[in-house]
Amino acid sequence: MLLPKTAACTENVNGELYIDGLAVTGIAKEYGTPLYLYSANRIRENYRRMHSAFRRLRKKFRLNFAVKANSNLTTLSILRTEGSGADCSSPAEIMLAKTAGFEGEQIIYSGNYSSDRELEYGFKSGAIVNLDDGPLLERLLRFGRPDVVSFRVNPGVGRGKYKGLVTAGPEAKFGMVEEDAVRAYGFAKKSGIGRFGLHMMSGSNVLDPEYFPAITDRLMAIAGRISRELGIEFDFIDIGGGFGVPYQEEEDELPVEEVAEMVVGRFEDGIASAGTMGDPQLFIEPGRYIVCDAGFLLATVTHVKKGERNFIGCDAGMNTLLRPALYGAYHEILPANRMNDAREMTASVTGQICENTDMMGKDRKMPELEPGDLLAFMDCGAYGYSMASNYNSRPLPAEVFIIDGKTYLARESETVPDFLKRQTVPPVVRKGAE
Repeated sequence: MLLPKTAACTENVNGELYIDGLAVTGIAKEYGTPLYLYSANRIRENYRRMHSAFRRLRKKFRLNFAVKANSNLTTLSILRTEGSGADCSSPAEIMLAKTAGFEGEQIIYSGNYSSDRELEYGFKSGAIVNLDDGPLLERLLRFGRPDVVSFRVNPGVGRGKYKGLVTAGPEAKFGMVEEDAVRAYGFAKKSGIGRFGLHMMSGSNVLDPEYFPAITDRLMAIAGRISRELGIEFDFIDIGGGFGVPYQEEEDELPVEEVAEMVVGRFEDGIASAGTMGDPQLFIEPGRYIVCDAGFLLATVTHVKKGERNFIGCDAGMNTLLRPALYGAYHEILPANRMNDAREMTASVTGQICENTDMMGKDRKMPELEPGDLLAFMDCGAYGYSMASNYNSRPLPAEVFIIDGKTYLARESETVPDFLKRQTVPPVVRKGAE
């Protein structure tokens, strides 16, 4: 069986799936399933490809990894050693980034609808605070005056492979429209803040290369107006992420070199056209592009139900990998220990969750599988474990990294007793009614 073109760092060796030279059957036997497995080498390759594409064109450039895509400390530590910054969406992500070695303004905190406690934590952490709405600055100033402040702008348009991935435009909950942004920066300047950033994040998993220069044009036009009207320069302008990856055979890879050339060109044209915004650093914040194809979910077949419709049940479900149930997202599923067997059976792959939306893949061609066979879900490095839950009181899986040809347990799997440790029953309930 040929591997899909979306596969990275994988081989078919005598009918068994290998990742970075190791048989996944052996890894599954050692650590159990369900199991998230990552290639450290592939994470580094993806980071270097993206970083070099932009850095060769603009020296004042920084890639901030979107921690929400994969918040494992090993992932973050790998990327810190590569020179990445960290884009964080919550205080917990800031704490994880700092634990992994990121410091101060290497971290940008882009919360939304933040509480006072969250704003205070972001400010005191030393991170750059990127505010989702102008009035949030008034609340932030209760805790002190930041050296630099950034605001998230809604550029009016967005794009994503699925509707739920569109994060800008008239229906999006994120960011400010242009007029509100002008007022926000005016208030920030009057408040004595002297350094500024500007941010947008308009969508996710976009594979159209023309989209990125177009949305950059829109952001630079807004930046130019703010700069001219208020007489401020920008330390950085963050065009966000959204750099897509192909999950399916018919999708083409994003031409990163071409995208970088177009984006940097429009970015520098915008600076020159305004003539007032200084020489800001260009920020991007990819998550999916860096880690998606470096991650795999291994699951064991638990039961095969045959009938009018066939179902292959496994020990991973929507609690383990939410994207198929949440978005209708596609992940290629490989019969990891029977790669050379003919795919003569049409079946839907499902988990053990008590929801009919617990479908990991509908009507897939598969071999005649049996309980104990191993499945490998591809392209699970982004928004896999980070979106997993304990629904149906299912424990979270382990995470393992392949580094230099060896496996390392980066996060232990949960157990049912772990649930009990965090719960207590009040004495009055224990006594019952009297």
